[in-house]
Amino acid sequence: MKLKYLILAVCVLAFTGKQARADEGMWMINAIDAALEKKMQERGLLLSAGEIYNADAPGAGVADAVVSMEFGCTGSIISGQGLLITNHHCAYSDVHALSTPEHNYLEDGFWAMRTEEEVNIKGKSVYFLKRVLDVTDEVLKLHDDLVAEGKPAGSRRLSHLMETKYSKETGLEASLASMWRGSKYYLALYEVYKDVRLVAAPPVSSAAFGGDIDNWEWPQHKCDFAMYRVYTAPDGSPAEYSEDNVPMKPVRKLDISLDGYKDGDYTMIIGYPGTINRYSSSFEVNFDETLNHPINNAIRGRQMEIIKKWMDSDPNIRLKYSDYFFSLSNMQECFSGEQECYTRFDVVEQKEALEKELQEWIEASEERTAKWGDILEGLRTKYLAIRDIEENNYYFRETMIRGSQLALIMRRAHNPRNIAGTGEKMLEKYAEIDLRVEKDLLEYAIDVFVNKLDPSYMSDWQKELIASFTKDGVCDTKALAETLWNSSLFTSEEGISCLGRKEVSNEDIVADSLCRFVMDVKSTDFSFAQAEAEGTPDILALKREYTHALYQMRLEKGIVQYPDANSTMRITYGTVGGYEPRDGVVCDWKTTPAGILEKYNPTDYDFTLNDRQYLLYRRGDWGKWGGGPDGKDMYVNFLTDNDITGGNSGSPVLNSKGELIGLAFDGNKESLASDALWTEGYNKCVCVDIRFILWTLDRYAGMTRIIEELGL
Repeated sequence: MKLKYLILAVCVLAFTGKQARADEGMWMINAIDAALEKKMQERGLLLSAGEIYNADAPGAGVADAVVSMEFGCTGSIISGQGLLITNHHCAYSDVHALSTPEHNYLEDGFWAMRTEEEVNIKGKSVYFLKRVLDVTDEVLKLHDDLVAEGKPAGSRRLSHLMETKYSKETGLEASLASMWRGSKYYLALYEVYKDVRLVAAPPVSSAAFGGDIDNWEWPQHKCDFAMYRVYTAPDGSPAEYSEDNVPMKPVRKLDISLDGYKDGDYTMIIGYPGTINRYSSSFEVNFDETLNHPINNAIRGRQMEIIKKWMDSDPNIRLKYSDYFFSLSNMQECFSGEQECYTRFDVVEQKEALEKELQEWIEASEERTAKWGDILEGLRTKYLAIRDIEENNYYFRETMIRGSQLALIMRRAHNPRNIAGTGEKMLEKYAEIDLRVEKDLLEYAIDVFVNKLDPSYMSDWQKELIASFTKDGVCDTKALAETLWNSSLFTSEEGISCLGRKEVSNEDIVADSLCRFVMDVKSTDFSFAQAEAEGTPDILALKREYTHALYQMRLEKGIVQYPDANSTMRITYGTVGGYEPRDGVVCDWKTTPAGILEKYNPTDYDFTLNDRQYLLYRRGDWGKWGGGPDGKDMYVNFLTDNDITGGNSGSPVLNSKGELIGLAFDGNKESLASDALWTEGYNKCVCVDIRFILWTLDRYAGMTRIIEELGL
């Protein structure tokens, strides 16, 4: 019941205004045709399609200011000096890497008060989209030519040839993307900048207020932003990091609106959504709902409990594991919510209804029947055939592959090419972990492995070892884990020191009992078993044909459709507004700092504030950054019904004039079925208000140089 009663801070028992219906769709930025332009304008858009994306007029479209952060997050340029804004959780790993116990930027925030203090992030790149080309005919011809010549013609080969050709011709980085599993092909051309420097990141008590408890929930109260700056060579061209580089002069930046927004206002989001699977079959969804997610969620949930116990006990352990825990908890919460929503919204049943329509369409034509008549039965049969194999694979992968970070170290060291690990690099990996945490994680992993994995997948040595710790049919996995741990060179100071000095042979590593227990079962064991069970055609081939059939049916019926997200630039449009999450409780569409103070708990890490934050929130002096009807309030987070997914984090939320009003940073739990199916009325995008960000920069951090740079 922890803090859940606080939902009442922004929730009531009846709607207070008319709810606008959202339009589903992550539309390709280059596919804004007249019909889509008209629909957006009917919803409130005041721009033309050419003012959103125009490859022939650099700087004419707002999309020119939107960048991919290495196709994991989205960012946007907001000043004429290359200032880039994105989410704090997109910068989390960078801030974590810079942090030390003496300078913990996660806890204290990172603020470059002078240009000289902006820190280059090694290996960081941002991608500016320059043009998207429809190359379907060229790719299909290339495929046929390769086949005719007896050469490999798989997707990797096609991508390599096309991308190499266009990169040489244009001098830009080329990326080929398949849409609808090969029904269409588009090639994106990017200008890549590799000198990216961190400028600002608030403390986690602000950026991640509410922590894991509020993740994927509503209401939220997070100031989830970070700022970087893109640098170029003195002539303005992309360049590797150099002290001689200068701030970028972009062809387009986003204008910031301080006018706010209200319930029902038009919004659009441009970004790089990662993956969705809305062309998935009922069989695939059922597989995830009843097998994949339950196993993975249960194991990861317990791993989180183990890590959090240690993090709460020691601030040094918290610093070491915060990035790992952040990633683990985000995925566990996501898949847990997805499993729940698949059931709640009857996703399998809705997919089955669509498949009934598809089957009728197929059978209405002899040609279609010959091509796709058995596709649904084929998928059903194949998924049943691999169910037991995949169940064991999930238990193996979540325990021996990713059950602990020490297991990853052992796997790297076990590789013959890494003779006795990699010396100093091995020691660096040990510096990132705590063996007390790893021991608990491995003990749990061994317990699950022993009790859940079918012994037929275990090696004879593992079975004999387990039998020696078994009495009356029950294995003492704690004693087994203790014995393996105490005899391993990977867990003792002397052994680790020898690994670091490369004084251990590969034969010693392979013979190490703990390492052997982790390594004796191979991923390929499950791959071979699955391939044999699937036969020909395999599930991947059937999924491809299923998508082709569904795409063709909708095409013939005149149903406008968009391809699944695949880290290409997309646009989605919607409106500001609340929703009804559960049990008739209706949530408002905005939160305020009052909610932060209500949730504040100095004894709970996820809900604590530092003294300065607490006093400033209590004072409530928002100045020129104030929002609300009278300009005296402050909005922290707000909801829209834009269609987003992972990869959209950091995407600019734009108003009808293309001005920046916030950043997308999360979704609500009720939207988590949307990987497979859009849920009308429930898909919500959680956004942070740009004015709250600016207030944090100005009043909390005192970064007046950034406020002046923005012309505000």
